[in-house]
Amino acid sequence: MDRLIYTAMTGALHTLNQQATVSQNLSNASTTGYRAETNAFRAVPIFGDGLPTRAFVVDSTTGSDFTPGPIQQTGRNLDVAVQGSGWIAVQLENGEEAYTRQGNLQISASGILQTQGGLNVKGDAGLITAPPDNRITIAKDGTVSAVPITPLPNTVVIIDRIKLVDPPAEQLVKGGDGLFRLREGGEANADAKVFLTSGALEGSNVNLVHEMVSMIALARQFDMQMKILESAEHNAQQASEIMVMRA
Repeated sequence: MDRLIYTAMTGALHTLNQQATVSQNLSNASTTGYRAETNAFRAVPIFGDGLPTRAFVVDSTTGSDFTPGPIQQTGRNLDVAVQGSGWIAVQLENGEEAYTRQGNLQISASGILQTQGGLNVKGDAGLITAPPDNRITIAKDGTVSAVPITPLPNTVVIIDRIKLVDPPAEQLVKGGDGLFRLREGGEANADAKVFLTSGALEGSNVNLVHEMVSMIALARQFDMQMKILESAEHNAQQASEIMVMRA
């Protein structure tokens, strides 16, 4: 009886956790460069005195869906989308390196190239600083150039090149801030095979139909597990009544 209760109880708990993951994916269906999270159930035996005859249900986060999202043209010169696999390297406040595919960039008040979230974009020579009174362009290979607005608009000055990386997906782990980092820490090497599409943004790769179907399926799973717990309680009450009658 207790095996039935443990299995249904832990199954219901982690079904709620999966519902939270699905809800997060749905809430980020329109977030630029978002990578949908994936998870799955697995059984974990309980080891102790005697044989491992008990098992819990555990929600195992299998990672993220690295399928590229749709490319949407914006025409904005600071918008870039990563073509295929690859990442844009950014610097966190603590100096660590992280990776994102959110290419809606901006120039800060101090002239530093940043993401819309205020993270500094890394270049081959460090942070990328844009000179004032210039129009910034970003080439396919990540080269950042400055074109003076006046008096010679045809003069192009190369500032730096955005650090683009492409580590294997299994080496990446997603943080609570939505950014990816190397699982073992450290920094990935720049990859010259990663290219950008200028004047465009990559949309979220969340499949709305799939997530809605998953939400319905998880709701049914939760109802089933609650019914199992009710059945276990009913069986326990009947067993107690039988024991009282025999006594």
